[in-house]
Parts: sequence; C-alpha cells; structure tokens
Amino acid sequence: MSMTALKSETETVTALTPPSSAVVTMRPKQQPRGDSYIKATREIAARVIPPLIVFTLFMVIWELLCRRTGSALPPPSKVYSDTKELIFDPFFDRGGIDKGLFWHLSASLQRVAFGYSLAAVAGIALGTLVGQSVWAMRGLDPIFQVLRTIPPLAWLPLSLAAFRDGQPSAIFVIFITSIWPIIINTAVGIRNIPQDYRNVAAVVQLNPLEFFWKVMLPSAAPYIFTGLRIGIGLSWLAIIAAEMLIGGVGIGFFIWDAWNSSHISEIILALFYVGIVGFVLDRLIAGLGRLVTHGTSAD
Repeated sequence: MSMTALKSETETVTALTPPSSAVVTMRPKQQPRGDSYIKATREIAARVIPPLIVFTLFMVIWELLCRRTGSALPPPSKVYSDTKELIFDPFFDRGGIDKGLFWHLSASLQRVAFGYSLAAVAGIALGTLVGQSVWAMRGLDPIFQVLRTIPPLAWLPLSLAAFRDGQPSAIFVIFITSIWPIIINTAVGIRNIPQDYRNVAAVVQLNPLEFFWKVMLPSAAPYIFTGLRIGIGLSWLAIIAAEMLIGGVGIGFFIWDAWNSSHISEIILALFYVGIVGFVLDRLIAGLGRLVTHGTSAD
C-alpha cells in the first residue's frame, strides 16, 4: 500500500472517530431527594403509628373502666390532675425526701450505673475465663448456676449486714443480680469462637493479650451485648425493689412512700417513668452493641 493511500485511510478513520469530549458516560440514575424523604417518613410512620394507636386504645379503655363509681384505680384524667405538679415541675427540692421525680430517678440511675459497670467488667472477665478454660468451667459454672437462681431481694439482708449502709447494699444487689447473664453469655460467645480463628492466631503467634483484644472480644461481642442488655434490665428491676426497703432518695422509695400515703396516682406516674427509663436503657445498650459489632448483635 502506498504512503498516500495509507495517509488517506488514516485521515478517514480519524474523521469517523468522535472527539474524546463527545464521549457520554452513563451514570446510575439517582433517586430523587423527595422520594427518599417519603420513604423515610413511611418507615418512621410504620414504627410510630401502631404503638400510638395501641396506647390510645389502652388509655380510652382504662378511662372508661375506671370512671365507674367504686373503681379501685383512678382513670387517666384523675392521674393527670393529681400529678400535674410532679409532671411539670420535676426539679423541685424542698429538702429531705421531698423532691421532684428527676432527683429520685437520678439517684436510682447513679446506683444502677455504678453497680452495673462493676457487673459488666467482672462478668466479662469471669465469662472469658469460664469460656476459655475447661477447668474453670467445670469448677465455676455449677456455682454460678446455683447463685443466679437466688432472687435479688434475698441478697439485701446479707448485704445490709455486711455493709451496714443502704447505698453500698443497693449497689451490691444490682451487681449480684446483673452479673449472671453477662457471665453466661460471654462464656457461650468465647466457646463459640471458630477454630479457624484460633488456628490463625496460633500461626501469627499472637500473645494472650493480643488474642483477647483481636480475636476473643470481636468474635464474642454479639453474645456479650446480649448479656449486657439482659443485665441492664435486671439492674433496673433490682434497684426499684431494693430502694423500697432501704429508703432514702430513689424512684423505688418514691413508689413505696406514695403507697404508704395512699397516693395511687403518684404510683402510676412513677411506674410510667420507670418503664420509659428502662426502655431507654435497653435501647442505649442495643445501639452500642450495633455500633461495636457493626450490626451483628440482636436488636
């Protein structure tokens, strides 16, 4: 082929090829922002509306049943009228035990935070030991199974005899009540670590501390947080019961004092707050579990 013909053919191909600036890149079609807002609104409504409907029906039925003459419990309308001061002014403090609900809940939460933190640290450590060591499991597991069946309030007289003060006694009751599910679930999680992970750790020669942080905890985290969620619920239950007996400031004592004063409406309001706080505590531990385990822990 002559040089002239080759040059002519090259020019023809170049002319037929579109310039690079004319190349169109296909991008995936993005969902309109309005559609994403509508989807999010529907998801929120699906979670919020059903509980609201059930709660409204419950309140209506409660009102109708308790408005009758001779009813032992007050209807919601009377509960509201009797406890308006407590609802709208939870921060008052007139000295002694005459305080708003905020201070009672705060005192209870402080006891729960301290006792539950101790139980979490000790429970994870003992659960790791029981799950990792066959001898520890054989020696300690039967004792744990016996102790965990003892009711929380059965520990209170013993703790009062040992500490001679209500505050550490209540913390001990929280600790001894919430530690068992943490120990048991941690031990189960440690025992269920895949053998492949252990083999890899042996190949790369991880020391015991590195094996604990890099293999044990990440693998057992879903089990650990299941135990922590059960433990926080038991802690909140235990402190309410313990405070009824030890006295002082606390939501449990507030309920018992309202009963002694025949203030049934105040008891109902306090129970409502107890339920809300317990729900929030459970959601906090569940959210922390999803964050740490990247969504693998139970919701």
